Amino acid sequence: MREQYRTKELTAADLAPDPMQQFGSWFKETAASPAIHEPNAMIVSTATPDGRPSSRTVLLKHYDDAGFVFFTNYGSRKGTELAANPHVALLFPWHPLARQVIVTGRAARTGRDETAAYFRTRPHGSQLGAWASEQSSVIASREELLARYEELAARHPDSGQVPVPPQWGGFRVVPETVEFWQGHENRLHDRLRYVREGEGWRVERLAP
Repeated sequence: MREQYRTKELTAADLAPDPMQQFGSWFKETAASPAIHEPNAMIVSTATPDGRPSSRTVLLKHYDDAGFVFFTNYGSRKGTELAANPHVALLFPWHPLARQVIVTGRAARTGRDETAAYFRTRPHGSQLGAWASEQSSVIASREELLARYEELAARHPDSGQVPVPPQWGGFRVVPETVEFWQGHENRLHDRLRYVREGEGWRVERLAP
């Protein structure tokens, strides 16, 4: 299976001064496209200290000049791997637009105030789900998970406030490189990568 990408050339002159501004520009275009179902869906890749990788799809919940933020159970596989090895990669696969954004950097936990502020914006059911699931642990059956959820739902009705689970919170990925990939015909893609240099950024072009 093969497809020819036909898009406009991407040059260094087209880029914003820093990668987060450029990401914001591409993200807004992507979010406005009916071809993209979940523009904030990203693949998060982590690794154990001895280099064994794992990947999963996670939803980006916030981005700003400091980096990219997502939330998870700290006891999950990605949570425990990031605790032992903070190096992480993110991939935004916007294939219908023949675009990708690839981020490498280091992850650090967000503060509890930031975590609590986001947790309050989650639907009630998602708040209960954060308590019900010991993410990445082995369970006997789905019925066991649903029973735990129903128990929590009885304890915390819709009108009640659900406390933030102590084992749940955010990670902020502080980027060290951010690559903007634009597909072209004959696999002659544009790959422009920001590389952090001190307080600034250097842009380099990569061969496709």
